[in-house]
Parts: sequence; C-alpha cells; structure tokens
Amino acid sequence: MTNTPTKLGNSTLQVGRIGLGCMGMSDFYAGTRDEASHIETLHAAIELGVSHFDTADMYGVGHNEELLAKAFSDRWDKVTVATKFGIRRGANGEWLGISGRPEYVKEACEKSLKRLGLDTIDLYYQHRPDPEVPVEESVGAMKRLVEEGKVRFIGVSEFSAEQIRAAHAVHPITALQTEYSLWTRNVEDEGILAACRDLGIAFVAYSPLGRGFLTGAIPNREALDENDWRRDNPRFTDEALAENARFLELLRDIAAQKGATEAQVALAWVLAQGDDVFMIPGTRRVERLKENLGAWKVQFTAQELAEIRNRLPKETAGSRY
Repeated sequence: MTNTPTKLGNSTLQVGRIGLGCMGMSDFYAGTRDEASHIETLHAAIELGVSHFDTADMYGVGHNEELLAKAFSDRWDKVTVATKFGIRRGANGEWLGISGRPEYVKEACEKSLKRLGLDTIDLYYQHRPDPEVPVEESVGAMKRLVEEGKVRFIGVSEFSAEQIRAAHAVHPITALQTEYSLWTRNVEDEGILAACRDLGIAFVAYSPLGRGFLTGAIPNREALDENDWRRDNPRFTDEALAENARFLELLRDIAAQKGATEAQVALAWVLAQGDDVFMIPGTRRVERLKENLGAWKVQFTAQELAEIRNRLPKETAGSRY
C-alpha cells in the first residue's frame, strides 16, 4: 500500500492518510529554527507523496504559518494546508488563554490568511473548545467564514463526542483532530471515534508516535534537551518513562517480526484502525519522513491486531498534559 490520496471526511479534499505535522519546525521541541533545512523537508514531503500539512497560528506565534508560506509559495496546487485558531499567545510566546468568541474567530482567520499568503484556507480547525463560549457560537462563526469564501472546510480539535455532535449540527465538520496512538486510546472509550464515524467525520491523529516516545529514542529524561517542553510533561518523568517502557517492549517484538522500526509499527497500528483514520506525525528531517512513510509496508492480520490489543498495557503512566 502507498500514501494514496483519500477523501477526507465531509469534504472534497483528497489527501494521503499520512500527512506532516509542522509544529516542531517552529516551537516546543529542542533545536533552533533552521528554515532552509525545514523548507527542504517540506519540499521533500511533496516529492514523497505527502499532501496534507498541518499547522496552527500559535506554533511559533505565527512563524509556522509564515514558514509554510515560504515553502509552498510556488506549489500551493500540490498541497492541502490545515491551520488552527483558539489558543492565544502573546508576541513573546506567553499564554493568553483560549478564545472561541465569534469576533476572535474572524480576526484569527484574517491573520492566518495574511501569514499564509492565501485567499482561502483548505481546512480550518478550532484548536480547543472555549469553556466560556458555546460550541455552536464558535462553529457558527466558522460557518460564516465558509460562506465568505475564506475557508473551504472546517474541523475541530480535542472536542468531546457531545461537542462534536453539537458542532456538526451547525455546519458539517470535515475532521476531528486529537491525540491517538498505542499509548493514548481514550478516544475509543469516550465515544469520540464512534461519533466521528456516525457523522462521516475523518479522524486526524496527532502525536501518533507518542511525542517521540514510541520511536524508542527517549529512554530517559536525559535524552531531552533542557528547553524541550516534554521535560514538563507528566508522561516524561523518569518514573513514567520507566513504567511506559512496557509499550516499547511490545513494539520491539513486533518490529523484529515485521522487519520494521518501532516508529513504523506504531504508525501502522494507527493506520490499521480504519480507512477514516488519518495522521500527522511531525518531523523536521527527511530521513525520519521517509521512515514514517515506510509504515505502509507494515500490515497486520485481524488476529495480529487482536493479539496486540491483548498485550497492550491497560493504563499509560502519566496524564497527557
């Protein structure tokens, strides 16, 4: 199998089920911004068959959208770009809270369009629900953006099953984006994945590699640079890493059987959860991009998937945030 373009939920968008999350090119992980190198990776992604690129206005406080504008200025016809609004940050990166106020939705969209250098955003997500604003009001503002031609399709991120249904009642939702991986499976138990399937909404998994943990490259906290945000994440304490090593033991067993890497097995498992499940693993390096796309060579039988389920730890040490 290959990264063949597939219809994305309630839309006319056609994208490969493995896309590219671009956040790490601007923010949160260790390392300096190397625009030339990152643009090289973005161009290589297109050549390798990736067409779905995910960003947000808060990644690098606008830098990530500007980076994509530079990379894709002469090749917008080859890509589908999704961006998000709702998590507000100040000019110096300080956190200013969440906003889904209708007037803010419009303001944020105008700024993203300007940074991207576009007239229309392919897929526009509400990054997080605003606890102070009904979902219907925020999505109503997004619907108006569609009517004005500024947005083609709309999505939501980290919504509950109830919120997904409320949003979809206002305007068809194309995609739900939330975390999903071997060590983050709450979307199954909480009815989130089921709600998407009931409504024909694509599920876009972010962090399908467990923020890098499921690659086997983070044996302990010392493997993370001092300025890496994962050092403050509950799943990356020494105690949690030691307990969650059970996931890596399973991955290594399967990788040896399949002649693949741990990362490829982890991604292949997510792909195996259904043709309506898409993913946006992040990377800044071409070699990792190629490795991720190699997940397509890993196939599972129904019996193998059942065995993986039986062997998976029931709980993951540490909360997601």
